[in-house]
Amino acid sequence: DVLVLLFHLAPPFDFDESDVYMSSHEHHFRLFSSVEYEGQLYMTPQNFIESVTMSEPRMKKPWRSLTKQELEKILSDTPPVWKGTSKLFRNLQERGIIAYTEYLFLLCILTKPHAGFKIAFNMFDADGNQMVDKGEFLVSMQLYGYQIVPVNSVLKKESQEFVPRSYWDMLRRGASQALFSDLAEHANENMMIDSTLLVHFFGKKGKAELTFEDFYRFMDNLQTEMLEIEFLTYSKGMTTISEEDFARILLRYTNVEDIRSYLENVRQCIPDEKGITFDEFRSFFQFLNNLEDFAIAMQMYNFACRSIGQDEFGRAVYVATGLKLTHHLVNTIFRIFDVDHDDQLSYKEFIGIMKDRLHRGGRGYKAVEHFTSFKSCLKKELAGR
Repeated sequence: DVLVLLFHLAPPFDFDESDVYMSSHEHHFRLFSSVEYEGQLYMTPQNFIESVTMSEPRMKKPWRSLTKQELEKILSDTPPVWKGTSKLFRNLQERGIIAYTEYLFLLCILTKPHAGFKIAFNMFDADGNQMVDKGEFLVSMQLYGYQIVPVNSVLKKESQEFVPRSYWDMLRRGASQALFSDLAEHANENMMIDSTLLVHFFGKKGKAELTFEDFYRFMDNLQTEMLEIEFLTYSKGMTTISEEDFARILLRYTNVEDIRSYLENVRQCIPDEKGITFDEFRSFFQFLNNLEDFAIAMQMYNFACRSIGQDEFGRAVYVATGLKLTHHLVNTIFRIFDVDHDDQLSYKEFIGIMKDRLHRGGRGYKAVEHFTSFKSCLKKELAGR
């Protein structure tokens, strides 16, 4: 998972192969970030929205340097977490800064099932008191990023090799109290530049603590907000999007070469457009975030070796995720992916394409990968386990 998500490496445009390599996520962050403070790059909330919903920025301008006074004003206007809504990023727009490790954290939230939220919170909660303080959060973010420079930074100058660790991979392997204790000794809060996320979670003085309820609501709101933005882009003020647009969204960040043939499938098989509601749209992406559990369920039912029908598909989704997809939504999914029109869905084809779609946000930098850089990266990842 970590190799798929974080190690699509290729050289920067103006570097030779012998020079430093960037992960696709770091490149994506540089591409969409628009502000700089003390030599470090940051995204604004609007930048983050665009990085998730667009393959390229609307307009790429030179990085804007923030003064200390401007940053203090931005942070002073940041709402506390208990006032958070599913419009937080849209309301803040350019009035906020997001560090690179926070960007990775936010991307991970977008692709994780609700069941994983408690696991994440417990990993942040090093002392087990059901509250997360700023120090505990920073220690966990240190596990997330590289250690050569301050943990929340991507330097304006591309001068260092970056080998990030997958935070969620670390969660699966488990991190001991000893590891947290050791890192805590080196986590100096005074060296950190406060960001919008830190102030949102822990207040302007950094003394507030984060409850699981607030943490869960923030993660759920973030998922909802990004889905709302994507949905509204296509709905144009209506309560539904067309089945064709739904297909276009699903295939947007995949490696499918001939998207037109899939769209043609939808046009021919659903001539009478009914539309996909936001509730259906959201339920599908909640299912997508549970894709690994669904794949396991499919294997248990021995569906992995053959194609399945709509009823079997719906049952497998419910067993694996607890989600009930509407008949119309399931039918639309089949119309998109049933390329041979036998009303059966190929497990391997569907799972493969959707796993690719799941990791959106890191797909903006498509380039030929160099085997030497991948091999070097793989060695470092394995050495860190």
